[in-house]
Amino acid sequence: MSRPVNRFAHSTVAGGFSVVICVYTEERWNDILAAVDSVRAQELPAHELILVVDHNRPLLERLALHYAATAAVRVLANAGPRGLSAGRNTGIAAANGEFVAFLDDDAVAEPAWLGHFAAAYADPAVLAVGGRTEPLWSSGRRPPWFPEELDWTVGCTYRGHPPGLVRVRNVLGGNASFRRSALTAAGGFTTGIGRDGRRLPLGCEETELCLRLARAHPEAVLLVDDRAVIRHRVPAARQRLGYVRTRAYAEGLSKALVTRSVGARDGLATERRYTTRVLPAALGRGVRDFLAARPGGAGRALALLTGLGAAAAGYAVGTLRAHGNAGPPGADRAAREEEPR
Repeated sequence: MSRPVNRFAHSTVAGGFSVVICVYTEERWNDILAAVDSVRAQELPAHELILVVDHNRPLLERLALHYAATAAVRVLANAGPRGLSAGRNTGIAAANGEFVAFLDDDAVAEPAWLGHFAAAYADPAVLAVGGRTEPLWSSGRRPPWFPEELDWTVGCTYRGHPPGLVRVRNVLGGNASFRRSALTAAGGFTTGIGRDGRRLPLGCEETELCLRLARAHPEAVLLVDDRAVIRHRVPAARQRLGYVRTRAYAEGLSKALVTRSVGARDGLATERRYTTRVLPAALGRGVRDFLAARPGGAGRALALLTGLGAAAAGYAVGTLRAHGNAGPPGADRAAREEEPR
């Protein structure tokens, strides 16, 4: 494969980027290969690429054989308990680049992805840089009822997220990078918060990590550069209101775990702006579109109300559990039929 012209040759990346992709199922075989190819096609070449396989020996052996002749790709087994956080920690422990970047296994990075990350690290105060994640709808286009404000439920950047190169509370784990020294000092990702192979699609492990980094280093700068773009596949199973409800409920549960660790003030700072400014504006647009007989207006308003209600319910249940109450019987029933990741 020929290398594209390197527009970022003078970026400050003395130790380079170790790119970590965590994988778990052979059903995403083609997606995994596409993700790897997108990293190998970066204008700023990665120092190394690490595939971490989450307790799936057939997939581990298949990937090891596929990339046996590719020195720049290392295939490792998750050395910790099942789950995304432990997989990422395995990648961090194996990495020897100055920076560690994470890419979802069902996403592809634009050629300038690593270059934009690298440019931001010219400031030594910057400990983490994230990017913009755009949806790749399996149907070819966004469902008319699916509001952009809920793109976070399918792992993408939502409408209302500040644009440009901006300071943020936390980056999103599927499109993010960190100084490896900061990750190591912080002890990596906390297991028990994010996805762990169960049916419920939990999250927020990167939020908790970023809050710990900020507390340990008050002068730290965490950034998102929306020029660092990846495109994330959204399968048909996630283009349903039921999945939005389940994912939002799981997010509420996860937020309760985070706030238990770091407090509600820090743990919900971004969410307050979202629920008081972004959601009301989106609901207003949905209602106006419905009244004007535009396609999807009523559906978008319903989806927004469903997502908000499910997240609030999940947070309430998670808070009760944190105080020794398991929550109402059957609270997770609606989630058990959904896709795990």
